[in-house]
Amino acid sequence: MKKSIILFSILFLYTSISKAQNSTKPALIENGITLQTETGDLSGTLCMPVNPKQMPVALIIAGSGPTDRNGNNSMMQNNSLKFLAHELAKSGIASVRYDKRGIGESSSIVQNETTLNFEDYIQDAADWIALLKKDNRFSKVIVIGHSEGSLIGMIAAKSADLYISVAGAGDAADKILKKQLALQPQYIKDMTTPIIDSLKSRKQVKDVVPMLNSLFRPSVQPYLISWFKYDPQTEIKKLNIPILIVQGTKDIQVSTEDAKKLAAASPEARLILIENMNHVFKIVEVNGISNMEGYNNPDLPVAEEMVNSIKSFIFNF
Repeated sequence: MKKSIILFSILFLYTSISKAQNSTKPALIENGITLQTETGDLSGTLCMPVNPKQMPVALIIAGSGPTDRNGNNSMMQNNSLKFLAHELAKSGIASVRYDKRGIGESSSIVQNETTLNFEDYIQDAADWIALLKKDNRFSKVIVIGHSEGSLIGMIAAKSADLYISVAGAGDAADKILKKQLALQPQYIKDMTTPIIDSLKSRKQVKDVVPMLNSLFRPSVQPYLISWFKYDPQTEIKKLNIPILIVQGTKDIQVSTEDAKKLAAASPEARLILIENMNHVFKIVEVNGISNMEGYNNPDLPVAEEMVNSIKSFIFNF
């Protein structure tokens, strides 16, 4: 893959100053930021506290599917990553959250999904890290990866100062898919297992029945092949920086066992389990809030314990 050409420019397309929920808290400032690559611009948001001093900065990497920089997609609006960025800023931690290539304001980069692979995401994250490392406003660079972003960030974080996984899978994607599809009728399992096995061996499958096109259409198979290559338990062992693993007990997409697998693979990592937190950082199944309501409530704040754990980890190193 050709190495991305980095061009750092803060775009004053919009500037918003948001007062904290508590008036005693400092304000925060958000500006547009871009990373220019050979295939087009990646668009993001730089969120900073109103603080002239040098500060830590976190690169926040979104999860799988059409999830944008704020943690939202066309089906669900929860503002999980936006909330996280704002809470960090209130404590003096800057952040960059961005639309991955093919998503949101970075959608024009991917004209044909057959050209997209997992390594593109890794390289993009590595280039963001390099960009932030050069900025003398920042004292250290932290990578925070959510869901699929956990694996992307894990691989890219070798040049970062700290790494944080939130709701990150503990197994390779092919194993996860098999586990999820095992809950479907047997005939679905019988059709999908050979496809997954073929892709795992880096061989594309030409004939896919229409009902499976959403998962295994030929145009997405190159991406799946590239994704299946990476095992989080192997990749996390390659990091020589402090690691924090955060997982909610009410996550219906990633289990606490996944977090424990990551922690077992990296014994020096810190593992924190957040009681009643779901996949998008919301406290659910208490006070009448269902798990799925947490996915689609943009006003419900993220778990305070998660935010405090991340802040403590960042400031203690």
